[in-house]
Amino acid sequence: MRVYRITEQVAKPRRRVRGLPARRQRGAFAVMFAGTLLLMLGICAVALDLGPIYNRKAELHAMAKATALAAAGQLDGSAAGVSAALARAAATAETYKYSYRYNFVWSDAAIRFSTSSARSGNWIDAETARGRPAGLYYVEVDTSMLTDGSDSGDTMLMGALFSASPTFTVSDRAVAGRSNLRITPFAVCAMSPDAAQGRPKAAPLASQELVEFGFRRGVNYDLMQLSPSGATPENFIVDPIAAPGQAYASTNTSLENVGPFVCSGKVWTPSVMGGSIHVTRPFPLADLYRQLNSRFDEYEGNVCDPHGAPPDFNILPFAFDTLKFMDKPGSQSAAVYTKNSRLETIADPDPNLATNTAPMYGVLWSYAKAAKFSAYKPNAAEPANGWATFATGDWATLYPPSTKPASYPGSGSTTPYGATAGDNYKAPSDANLLLSQAGRRVLNIPLLACPVPTGTDVQATVRGIGRFFMTVQASQTSLHAEFAGLVPESALTGQVELYP
Repeated sequence: MRVYRITEQVAKPRRRVRGLPARRQRGAFAVMFAGTLLLMLGICAVALDLGPIYNRKAELHAMAKATALAAAGQLDGSAAGVSAALARAAATAETYKYSYRYNFVWSDAAIRFSTSSARSGNWIDAETARGRPAGLYYVEVDTSMLTDGSDSGDTMLMGALFSASPTFTVSDRAVAGRSNLRITPFAVCAMSPDAAQGRPKAAPLASQELVEFGFRRGVNYDLMQLSPSGATPENFIVDPIAAPGQAYASTNTSLENVGPFVCSGKVWTPSVMGGSIHVTRPFPLADLYRQLNSRFDEYEGNVCDPHGAPPDFNILPFAFDTLKFMDKPGSQSAAVYTKNSRLETIADPDPNLATNTAPMYGVLWSYAKAAKFSAYKPNAAEPANGWATFATGDWATLYPPSTKPASYPGSGSTTPYGATAGDNYKAPSDANLLLSQAGRRVLNIPLLACPVPTGTDVQATVRGIGRFFMTVQASQTSLHAEFAGLVPESALTGQVELYP
């Protein structure tokens, strides 16, 4: 007979934490969960609210940078430049949005100006800047000064959970200014103090030609043979480093320092106007002509590199003895003429000299045409296609006794330089063709108020900036260039940068 043993299983007692009754450990997880939940809710609140705050900061940052850059590009040391900067700032700011849908409403209270990029510098408001604009080439935009509500917003959870303010406030600041200008560190004298006048003075307005600081558009000058105040040529190196009114060193204009700037056609100064600049006389063409000729795809014997100093897209020399669009000019530039302590050309006296012959005018209209004085508007920007011009049929009046050239390009704004094929075009080498740039043969040259004080290292004042087109390569003694009009300094800003 089987006998079954019946045993009683007794549960083992729970292990107790020493000194703590078992019943007091019940609910510990719930307490831990409550604390963790509160922490998680806080993290979620921070995440949900920091997203809009971060986005608003990014929107303000983008608008401030773009507005500062746009405004700084307009400054040229004049009251008009400040006004242009304010207009550009407003137009730029109002193209941006915050909270993805609201347009910024610009206020001039948000912009200030200075002569230095240092944030601790002397920054002045817009109205003060208009009254004393000289040397102001830097802009600061401070979004906290806007009153459109773009600097604040509502939080979603942080205010409720942490008894904090239900709104947030953010702002941004940006400083921008010029770092260089597309100006060749070479200067000549303005041949007249007048920015614009009609020629001939006795003729009816409709037939007068625009003359700017004594230069005629379309006329070729040897820039090494000019002076309005003596029979000795005057030409200068422009300090490519020191800004107007700032301290300078004579080494700034040494050949080693100036050469690369001649190659690139740029200077590191934010301006050459609005104050005295440092110049050195004379310009050592014999040492620097090769740098100028890099524009013709010639790099042997100079310090230029095609990546920093590319050739022009059209490198054809418009030499007087090989031209096909003119009838036998006798020289490259208009013949030199000296009278009444002035060194100029036979094309400059008004009225025209009775002794002039057609070949004496040299090469004409290879890049620019003579402009009509009646089309000129003082204090107005020149249209993109230029002021109205004369036709080749007017040459007998403009340059007597010249006649209309037989094979000049067709009507409109076309000039020989603008050709992309045929007799008036020559491409750079294959190696540099993709690097080439149209207009590289144009030298933007400061025109100085003369006479300039005697001496080597001196101060000078810039009346304006002239555009001169190199018709042929420079030599050790000659720099032949055709005058193509004036250009505002604000149009020559090579690069505007943000500053920390």
